[in-house]
Amino acid sequence: MVKLLVKRRDENQFLYETTLNTPVKDVLEEILSIFNGRLKVRRICSEMESLAEHGVMLPPNMQGLTEEQWEDLKLKDEWGERCIPSGGFVFNKDVMGRRNGRQPNEKMRDLIAKAVEEGKHTVSRKQVDAGICVTEKMIANALDVLKGTVMIVYPMGLPPYDVLRHEFENVEDLSGTQASTEVIEIAEAQLWFCGKQMEINKKLIDYLGKNEKTKVIVKLQKQKEGPPGREAVMSEEERKQLMLHAHRRQEELKKLEQNYDDEYLNSSWADSGSLKREFQGLRNISWRPK
Repeated sequence: MVKLLVKRRDENQFLYETTLNTPVKDVLEEILSIFNGRLKVRRICSEMESLAEHGVMLPPNMQGLTEEQWEDLKLKDEWGERCIPSGGFVFNKDVMGRRNGRQPNEKMRDLIAKAVEEGKHTVSRKQVDAGICVTEKMIANALDVLKGTVMIVYPMGLPPYDVLRHEFENVEDLSGTQASTEVIEIAEAQLWFCGKQMEINKKLIDYLGKNEKTKVIVKLQKQKEGPPGREAVMSEEERKQLMLHAHRRQEELKKLEQNYDDEYLNSSWADSGSLKREFQGLRNISWRPK
């Protein structure tokens, strides 16, 4: 099995494992599914953290308004009355005005926190350092755990306008958000290796050779972005070690040069008292007892 280190721009994303005879088209589709799935898990984790702090979302026409404005406009959060977290709630006002402030109890918050931590761990870039390859199944399992946790805390479900519900139902609308710029559609996706775009009608073996036990870097790009930047000759850590070695070598050379400059002081001809001792007959006298 060949391992691909998938990068987006210059940042490590995840490790992907496949075979050399796999078509590039299939590899690209699966890598893209994992890439976008990881983004989805992160978005859900972020919203679940807000859910644990401030409860479900307010209706769109009430978000950002004060309670006085609700009364003046005669607006009511009907879904908020139905969507009560298991075990009750405490009030924790959302200063952003997005959620109704009905915070789940401590036990339910801990349950959400645990699921969020597991989800973040699954999509963490630290998986690359650990040598763990991410799969579509791992992403699907993470999404199932997050969705199941929300169902435990809110057995009656979430309001139909809540972004978490949209995410779980795969009907999220990311237009106008930063998240929309991160997601890559299959029609605009490209895979690059060694400065060359990998053509979808070829197989990996056409680019990587016949050694299955290899690990290479591939970069995920959008068509309009053009070719990705070349990989650095050495990593940042290797560069730091090289600079440290050069600094130590320079310090050693300085010490050697200084020692060489002062070495003549130990010579007999540089001794200012040598002539005096010669006349007094004190040269080459040993003071140690025989």
